[in-house]
Amino acid sequence: MDATTGGAVASGGLLGDLRAATFRAGAHYELVAAEHLPPAQRELLAGTPEAYGVLRPVRDPGLGTKAVCRNTARLFRALAEPGPLPPEVAEGLGGDGERAIAELVLDGVLEIGAGGGFVSGPDACDRLFPRVPAAEWGRLARLSAEALRYGQRLDLGDVPRLAARIYFANRIPASPARLAALPDEAAVARLLGLGNGGADRRAPDRRWAETRMPPPYGEAWRSWRRRDVTAERPATTCKLYVSPAPEALGEAFGETAAVLAEAGARAFKVGRDVYGLLRPDKLVAYFDRPEPLREAAETLGERLAGCPAHGVPFSAELAGGGLLSWGVDPPRGPERESWRMWVCTRLAAALIAARGSRTVEPWRFALDRLRCEGVDTDTWIPREGIWDDRGYRDDRGDWDGRDARDGRDGRDRRDGRDGWDRRGDWDDSEGPAARRADAEGEGGAGWT
Repeated sequence: MDATTGGAVASGGLLGDLRAATFRAGAHYELVAAEHLPPAQRELLAGTPEAYGVLRPVRDPGLGTKAVCRNTARLFRALAEPGPLPPEVAEGLGGDGERAIAELVLDGVLEIGAGGGFVSGPDACDRLFPRVPAAEWGRLARLSAEALRYGQRLDLGDVPRLAARIYFANRIPASPARLAALPDEAAVARLLGLGNGGADRRAPDRRWAETRMPPPYGEAWRSWRRRDVTAERPATTCKLYVSPAPEALGEAFGETAAVLAEAGARAFKVGRDVYGLLRPDKLVAYFDRPEPLREAAETLGERLAGCPAHGVPFSAELAGGGLLSWGVDPPRGPERESWRMWVCTRLAAALIAARGSRTVEPWRFALDRLRCEGVDTDTWIPREGIWDDRGYRDDRGDWDGRDARDGRDGRDRRDGRDGWDRRGDWDDSEGPAARRADAEGEGGAGWT
């Protein structure tokens, strides 16, 4: 059953104590040590000292070959015969350890006892995760589930393309009336109070310096950086999404700029044209730490009380029925993704993996699978330390050399990454995969 009909979804924890469960090594894989691999494949593992070898599909090559660390290999061998988790693993079970074991089960590396047999993959969802009434979800959680059900209906087997489609969910179509009202950037600037050289009372004050993001990102966004910020940007960035309905953005923009300066935001950006204003994440602020973000959200919640909300799927709701929400970008790097693109890429891979399941709908499996990554998909709040090393998940990946958590399928890893200038001050929040889908007419229409 789904969220709109009062169905049930997984709660944040696991169902029962995994120490009491029976496991066995996944029947769909065989463990192959690095020294037994062909030279070319062995060379791919040479740069990872912790790598033991690979898990190779026994019958279905579509499962993909997974590189595994020594800990995972040791666990796989220990469970060649059914039994409980080894003591050294059971003793280390906590929130992270349980999530790591659940991930191995959902990925088919391990199987867990259930109903007199063993299950893994989507079939293990009901064994691993308890269900709670979906009526307890907030508005953004419901929007996220709707986006996933939309993605489930699409006949797409390509992870980047499917990720882009669900990323675009809840965009408002650019109707003829909206195009006539905001035909160009000058009209958008007037709506935001940025005309007349920024003399309008709603324009960002002198504490902000407008900057130009590098191509092609500057074509989509207007951006500002606080003048007194001198510290280097931290490895991870907290993002505050301010998502008023498009018709309310004019007033909300000025209030937001003033509050952000007082609260210590590093920078913010807003859509440059009508298409940017019709996306839910039309106004995004960047903070170095979560505390000032929460303070800004509290103040904005008071000042924007009654403002109609648009709502950003796959973000953690703060106030106003989705008017304010947040996320945390993955660590900075040459292939960095935004928070929502990171989430959507993993959800897309899970949707594809669960097709054909007879026991659980793919959208629900996608939510459960993302829980293993450290996201509470009831609230979309990432766990504290989500980007830290995570036990048995370290150095485990698919055969193309990527981390197994990436959910990609061997295509160019740059899909979905953010755009960074040389100082690393800005992200694009969607990346090439999303822009490519938009150019092909796959975005901007809710989930039609």
